[in-house]
Amino acid sequence: MPLYEKNIESIPVGKLGIIALESSHDLGQRVNDYIIKWREERESEHKGNIAFAGYQRDDYLIKACCPRFGSGESKGLIKETVRGMDLYLLVDVCNYSLTYTVCGNKNHMSPDDHYQDLKRIIAAVGGKGRRITVIMPFLYESRQHKRGSRESLDCAIALNELVNMGVESIVTFDAHDPRVQNSIPLKSFETVQPAYQFIKALLKNIKDLKLDPNHMMVISPDEGGMSRAVYFANVLGLEMGMFYKRRDYTKIVSGRNPIIAHEFLGSDLEGKDVLIIDDMISSGESVIEVATELKKRNAGRIFVACTFGLFTNGLKKFDDAYETGLIDKVLTTNLIYQTPELLSKPYYISVDMSKYIALIIDTLNHDNSISGLLNPAERIHNIVDSYKQ
Repeated sequence: MPLYEKNIESIPVGKLGIIALESSHDLGQRVNDYIIKWREERESEHKGNIAFAGYQRDDYLIKACCPRFGSGESKGLIKETVRGMDLYLLVDVCNYSLTYTVCGNKNHMSPDDHYQDLKRIIAAVGGKGRRITVIMPFLYESRQHKRGSRESLDCAIALNELVNMGVESIVTFDAHDPRVQNSIPLKSFETVQPAYQFIKALLKNIKDLKLDPNHMMVISPDEGGMSRAVYFANVLGLEMGMFYKRRDYTKIVSGRNPIIAHEFLGSDLEGKDVLIIDDMISSGESVIEVATELKKRNAGRIFVACTFGLFTNGLKKFDDAYETGLIDKVLTTNLIYQTPELLSKPYYISVDMSKYIALIIDTLNHDNSISGLLNPAERIHNIVDSYKQ
């Protein structure tokens, strides 16, 4: 039985409503299309029951926007009723393609702007929804998740603000440090790993992989992402290696301590294909340096899989790395904004997460457990076995 078919066995929490902020418009539309399709296909003797009123509809997206005044100030506006609804708010805080005007000057929206718009929409709901769940794939301020000196704890403050506004649950993907959920211990916080989607996309696009310890290896570019690499290595039956970043803690360059060298911990890489796993590509310097070190150790093809492709310094480094044979493929998800330039690159593979988000929303709307979705080991084994055959 498909995963989405199991949900019909329980009554939904309330009439489903999805509010996709402008930053997540395209992703929200794809999620909406999946849920429409599934609920049209379902057969249930309970569909005529009042508890299922409004269950099957032509559209689950709620019309909402955040118009701005000439001064740059804004307001949240919901254009239809949300009373009694189980609401899911989708927001991409990394979508810098959107702009607004301040006194005649054009500004690109920053994560702060997107987060403020999210709060405006929650405020516009006005407590009329039955339950509010925020789906924020890139967790706002997640890179500032701990205090190293006299500095702010932005992520913890944001999470507290959201729950104080009435948000019941927060769903994010591959949080930089999941321990930030300790700031809201009485509320639901889920950090989802896109492991299955990465493996599925890799196997679909690369037809000659040899998934055994003699021909392939999983690499973590730093000690912080080791648990992520351990999971991939275990479910794929591969060995794992790790790089340790030696930093110069006497200097700060672009907000961080510069890396002096990458020290490798792991077995022989000679001729093996390598899968580098990380949570994000920011400037890309770290990934390129790790790939260079791997090639020095005679690694074979190098595939890079990161949940979030920010590419803050552009794509030139990756273009050069591809042309020189340093990197073969780069995989990132469509959870955040992808530029048309990125999508056109021959080395780039976009990993679609819309079906996964639709499954999570559909399951939560029925108040069912999503633990089966969060641990996809069985599905990974099935797709790997099918690929080997």
